[in-house]
Amino acid sequence: MASDKFDSQKAPEPVGAYPHARKVGNLLFLSGVGPRERGTKKIPGVELDDDGNILSYDIEKQCISVFNNVKTIVEEAGAKWENVVDVTVFLTNMKDDFKTYNRLYAEFFKDNQPCRTTLEIKSLPTPIAIELKVIATF
Repeated sequence: MASDKFDSQKAPEPVGAYPHARKVGNLLFLSGVGPRERGTKKIPGVELDDDGNILSYDIEKQCISVFNNVKTIVEEAGAKWENVVDVTVFLTNMKDDFKTYNRLYAEFFKDNQPCRTTLEIKSLPTPIAIELKVIATF
């Protein structure tokens, strides 16, 4: 089955050699999406030292930004937010961040409750605290 690459013109640029998403049949598979802003390396709610180490971060700002980035990619690719069927969430600090993330997730997905897996990992490729991997239908 053929697949088509999709690169958003509105979401943050990928940090590696991969597309924002791939369309395969009636499915849309998103690459990992973080909270960065397009055209900059700025991460909402993150304060870094001169060496790029995290001094502090605001998980609420990162969650809102990552959910909006995912929504942008899904909708720009031609799918609908309501058609998100599976979400894998990577958190770098489950103990401190899960409650806030879970509350915001429930708000963003109140009308559509996709399957979800949440994992704690040691780090992500950039100084972010959350990343989403999403599958949607057309």
